Amino acid sequence: MIVAEAVGRAFAACGTGTVFGVVGSGNFHVTNALVAAGARFVAARHEGGAATMADAYARMTGGVGVVSVHQGPGLTNAMTGLTEAAKSRTPLIVLAGEATEVTSNFHIDQAALATAVGAVPMRLTSARDAVQVAAEAYRVALQERRAVLLNLPLDVQAAPYEGSPDVTRPAVSRQVEAGHDGQPAELARLLAAARRPVFIAGRGARDARRELERLGDLTGALLATSAVAKGLFRGLPWDLDVSGGFATPLTAELIRGADLVVAWGCALNMWTTRHGTLVSPDATVVKVDLDPAAFTTHVPADLGVPGDVAAVATRVAAELDGGSEGYRSPELARRIQAEGRWRAVPYKDESGDGRIDPRTLTTGLDELLPKERIVSVDSGNFMGYPSMFLDVPDEGGFCFTQAFQSVGLGLATAIGAALARPDRIPVAALGDGGAFMGLSELETVVRLGLPMVIVVYDDEAYGAEVHHFGPHGSPLDTVTFPPADLAAVARGHGIPAVTVTRPEDLSAVAEWARGPKDGPLLVHAKVTRERGSWWLEEAFKGH
Repeated sequence: MIVAEAVGRAFAACGTGTVFGVVGSGNFHVTNALVAAGARFVAARHEGGAATMADAYARMTGGVGVVSVHQGPGLTNAMTGLTEAAKSRTPLIVLAGEATEVTSNFHIDQAALATAVGAVPMRLTSARDAVQVAAEAYRVALQERRAVLLNLPLDVQAAPYEGSPDVTRPAVSRQVEAGHDGQPAELARLLAAARRPVFIAGRGARDARRELERLGDLTGALLATSAVAKGLFRGLPWDLDVSGGFATPLTAELIRGADLVVAWGCALNMWTTRHGTLVSPDATVVKVDLDPAAFTTHVPADLGVPGDVAAVATRVAAELDGGSEGYRSPELARRIQAEGRWRAVPYKDESGDGRIDPRTLTTGLDELLPKERIVSVDSGNFMGYPSMFLDVPDEGGFCFTQAFQSVGLGLATAIGAALARPDRIPVAALGDGGAFMGLSELETVVRLGLPMVIVVYDDEAYGAEVHHFGPHGSPLDTVTFPPADLAAVARGHGIPAVTVTRPEDLSAVAEWARGPKDGPLLVHAKVTRERGSWWLEEAFKGH
């Protein structure tokens, strides 16, 4: 066999069950070797879509996402998806052909590209150690939670391989360090003394619900999450849902009132804290994280506890001497039940003149779509509406590829999430800008037969820019567009579609939901556009 075939078999042996990509001459053999070894290949229509699909797939399965691309332009097309994965610390591997001859039109410094966006560059340098390098790339992605670019030089790929492609499958190496030097005992002391403790759980806490729930019960802490961990505490009476720009008024009030904020696997960035304004200057801040660098970034910690979230929570619980009511009370439980979701917050419906209020739209969708869903949200002015008004059953019901804030990743995210969780109805929430950017993957949705609901919030503009610059009298011709019939575009791809301009138009969604749900539906919603999202100005403070 040749090296490319040995590498493909080695990746399958490491545990690659699904690989996303666009095949060209430079990744043809390695991709086919993966398929021959039992992996499923998902062909995307653009490498950027393939990388984002793999990212979402990894997030929702807890495994490693694998992408296969051609050298040069195949990799550059995938760079935005790779950047998102690198920023999010998603375990991801990009297998990329590489032209090493400087006279080749495909030649670029691929390793430098990876380094520039925070990914780990690796390369096959010889036939002799190719399989070992491949296995090491997989280990780095899995155990260190890094996005890895494995460059596959064409001449090395084509060389004969004499050894065995069998490798030992790397284990998920969960670091169980639970603090040191008395830090868990100090956190226990702070929790015991706190009258109004709040937990904010982030990506690093997605597998620690049980441990955090128990510690919350012992200390009377209220439970919130960052956006990426939305749904983690769903069903608990003390669940405040998402902290930050998407927080309900009650959630913002209660977090501001906390005297102790404990961030579990959460950096407390500007989005999660509204640029720090949700954390009282009088509050004590504790961060529990595998990466000690998180202790001094964004909102600095008064106490940093390095370690795995579940292990630290268990250790702190063992240090406690008895329990405390903390922030919890019967009256507060009633308030959270009555006011703790955006659907309970009154608003004036602004639907009219051929457009539907996005809050009314999203509330209607929440009522009509199956509760066992997985929601993926693109970036843009609209993004708060599905993030806040569409409920999810748990932390596996929300896929938020927003570390890089790139418009156009939403549809590919939804495809990857759908393949990871075929037991749930996938919902892709897009703005019109993101829908047009990701349009090529509509064919992928149809080809895969996904029962996906694609909702396009269409304001015929890049709404974030309109509402940020428009009030200052700036010209907006560069960020506004004429009407486009996205429903007709969907039908051209073989996707049933409905245009929604008023609540009554959602009857078509109800009909789809009552049916067999054996294919996709696109909802082209012409939404009101007189005002920007209320979280938008908070977001622009960081620009």
